[in-house]
Amino acid sequence: MRLKLWLAACALSFCQSTDAQSSGPVWNFAVSGDSRNCGDVVMPAIAEGVKRDHAEFYWHLGDYRAIYNFDEDYKQLHPTTNIASYEEQAWEDFIDHQLAPFDVTVYLALGNHETIPPKTRSEAIQVFADWWDDPSIKAQRLADDPHNHTLQAYYHWIKQSVDFITLDNGSDDMFDDDQVKWFEDELKRASANGQIRSVVVGMHRALPDSFSTGHSMNDSAQGTASGRRVYQDLLNFRMNTQKKVYVLASHSHFSMGNVYNTACRRQHPETILPGWIVGTAGAVRYQLPKDLQGAEEPQNDLYGYLLGRVSQDGAIQFEFRPIEKQLNAIPESVRKLFPDAFIQQCLEGNHSSSQPEGPPQPPRCPE
Repeated sequence: MRLKLWLAACALSFCQSTDAQSSGPVWNFAVSGDSRNCGDVVMPAIAEGVKRDHAEFYWHLGDYRAIYNFDEDYKQLHPTTNIASYEEQAWEDFIDHQLAPFDVTVYLALGNHETIPPKTRSEAIQVFADWWDDPSIKAQRLADDPHNHTLQAYYHWIKQSVDFITLDNGSDDMFDDDQVKWFEDELKRASANGQIRSVVVGMHRALPDSFSTGHSMNDSAQGTASGRRVYQDLLNFRMNTQKKVYVLASHSHFSMGNVYNTACRRQHPETILPGWIVGTAGAVRYQLPKDLQGAEEPQNDLYGYLLGRVSQDGAIQFEFRPIEKQLNAIPESVRKLFPDAFIQQCLEGNHSSSQPEGPPQPPRCPE
């Protein structure tokens, strides 16, 4: 099930063969998103998998709790709660039951459910300041600009030869001009930094014109325009530097690789960025789009995380690591909190016949 997220059919200057150029995996990281609904059950199992895989950090790509309604796991633990109490305590529940099990650094991206009223972006930055001001993030922010003491939901950190960039598209007005400028400035810094061999960009909603067009940055005019600009920025960066680029997102509650390998882009293979959607950390599972020609390993019936294996030359191999649909796949500490029947419902049920915002739609071509 291992996926090499780069192009086999693109121009030689854009493609790197792992077999020919890398010297094998050097270190690992893990990523997934969308842990509402059953995240209190699934995320501790992900934490155990991350530990077994010796991942050096876990990257959560947003949607911690549902907010617009009770998460099923929260309601199970608090059957008599009211919506006001839930909304007040939901993020603390996420911290206690989903972040606490990890014994590695957790990086957070902002999801759209973090901006559903009464929640706001500014409140999220306050509540999760310990994560958004992690020492690795703070040190990098001040290295870029010694006068920048402002916390943002977009940031980056550099680990060995890889520049990891978290973007904030948790609301329809993103990316705004300030964030795009910051991102483009960061690509300039990465271009000039000879030690950086690859850039990995993570965000909640997939960039426009992917296989998940019906549930992505295409949902708003600002998202479409700014997302296409960021996509083009990454293409230009790859072409001008010949450094590797990978794009990760969640938002759609399934797992899929090669998500930008759509029909219109396949006519120009050099315009395809290696990308993955991995919204598989506990949220209700969505149906897959109908048109999947060119996608890799699409699946909508599993929870789990994406394991990135980084080689010395900066090349990254991605593999989806599923959580088995068995009670013994869930940590004992979780099984003490929830009835077995509820855990089994999370693992085997928790499906939606369509996406709440509308059925999956076919990919669009950039205009």
